[in-house]
Amino acid sequence: MTGNHRDKTITRRRAIAVTGGTVAAGGLAVAGYQSAFADDATTAAATASASAAGSECMTLMTSVTEGPYYLDGALVRKDITEGKSGVPLTLRLTVVDATDGCTPVPGAAVEIWHCDAWGYYSGYTTANPGGSAPAESEDGSTADDQTYLRGYQIANGNGVVKFETIFPGWYTPRTCHIHVKVHTGGEKEDGTYEGGKVNHTGQFFFDDTVAEEIFTLEPYSRHSGSYTTLDNDMVYDGSGAAGGLLTLEAVHKKDPSKGYKGFLTLGIDPDAESTGAGGGGGGGGGTPPSDAPTGTPPSEAPTGSASPSASASS
Repeated sequence: MTGNHRDKTITRRRAIAVTGGTVAAGGLAVAGYQSAFADDATTAAATASASAAGSECMTLMTSVTEGPYYLDGALVRKDITEGKSGVPLTLRLTVVDATDGCTPVPGAAVEIWHCDAWGYYSGYTTANPGGSAPAESEDGSTADDQTYLRGYQIANGNGVVKFETIFPGWYTPRTCHIHVKVHTGGEKEDGTYEGGKVNHTGQFFFDDTVAEEIFTLEPYSRHSGSYTTLDNDMVYDGSGAAGGLLTLEAVHKKDPSKGYKGFLTLGIDPDAESTGAGGGGGGGGGTPPSDAPTGTPPSEAPTGSASPSASASS
């Protein structure tokens, strides 16, 4: 595969409905780079005040589908890699209350999950990622096939969480992405997060130029095929940070293999509840190209974990 190949057979659809400041069920707001650096209460308050100075705190959107590869019971932990190889990625996410002047939401649980460098998800390691890729079992890691690249972090007093992971790979017919849920009202129990409710279900996205450069590196380059760019993705709506596009900072500008830092601010409505079935335009269904895998979890995968209402291509 070369990262420059584009899958023109996929019709782009806007699966995220922007509601222009009106809080929707599972409401999410995203802001850019400056808010992600709000480590102390003074800076956070100043950023919130600046945001609130306009006619609205942030742009709010409905949720998108959780996809077919969600599993309950992810572990509360910062490092979710479990030895999976790939370009290092540090995520710094800030959760704020978009209905209350963008004030931090301490205690919010942010849950993420994504595929490995070859497009495989834990729990579903025999689902074909499309194109040509080695079997997941050939990666040589000691990762647990049920838990790798999944985890929770609990927001600190400034609403901030951090994750250590790897840059995701890709699978047909989707662009490179990370799934996310924001929970409130529950608590850490037995190493995971229990109770409460999901306020938002969404996805994070990556600039095509960065993704395509990374996919020329090992181990990503061993997965060949047609990579779907942002413009052709069935979930990303083209609105930049407001649609989940991460702000990325290279650890070493001349050497992408050293890794990236990704930043985003998530503005939620703590009273909203997301089902994970998607909203707005339908949550990323669409018809995959005729030669694409369905993405349906294999029969030996854990039962009762994937959303029955989610699209098999998400």
